[in-house]
Amino acid sequence: MSEQHAVQRQPIASRSHTLGLIAIIVIWAFCAALTAGRLRASAGSSHIFFYLRALIFEWLVVGYIAWGVRRRGGTLRGLIGGSWERARDFWRDVLVAFLFWIAALTGLAILRVALQVKRTLDNVRFLAPHTRGEIVVWILVSLTAGFCEETIFRGYLQRQFIAWSGKPIVGILLSSVLFGLAHAYQGGKQTIVLGAFGALFGLLADWRRSLRPGMMAHAWQDALSGLAIRMIAK
Repeated sequence: MSEQHAVQRQPIASRSHTLGLIAIIVIWAFCAALTAGRLRASAGSSHIFFYLRALIFEWLVVGYIAWGVRRRGGTLRGLIGGSWERARDFWRDVLVAFLFWIAALTGLAILRVALQVKRTLDNVRFLAPHTRGEIVVWILVSLTAGFCEETIFRGYLQRQFIAWSGKPIVGILLSSVLFGLAHAYQGGKQTIVLGAFGALFGLLADWRRSLRPGMMAHAWQDALSGLAIRMIAK
């Protein structure tokens, strides 16, 4: 095992800090489900408040993570991993992110068919931006989700679970379950699909020892899916 690999298998925060983060995610999932119900019932209302609330919440959670990790001598940069010392390092991660995104979407399409997930568009239509202002904020939220959610679920939780269990697959599976739970407001079967999506992101992060490709793929997946749903809905 390399020195870098060994470091990534060490606990990155206290047990109480991690349990606090899990509690925050569960509470947020419950609140998001309630808000989603109201948005579905009030079609045509402004989404900007919902978007901004999600954006602020995710950055606050990342702040909580930074605080907990710093207490153990770590940093957010250490959680993210990787580096772009040369231009080709950046473009390599872009290529990895793109190939991963295509492969992941193909796999998830097959999973949706296997689970007989129907009316997916209806389950998430309420999230799509409508006005130009909402589109701008949606893109900001998508960029935030790419950075923050990968930091939360793959950078922190996955590594912490791997450190506790000593098994990468356990860390990947547990963090993906929480990732699916955090998106439970999109519907039961869709939660399973998104949990699988999270597991794929987890495999990518563990393979690359970096969150950078996953952050890219996550951000543009969210941004493009919201815009695509808007166009289809029209």
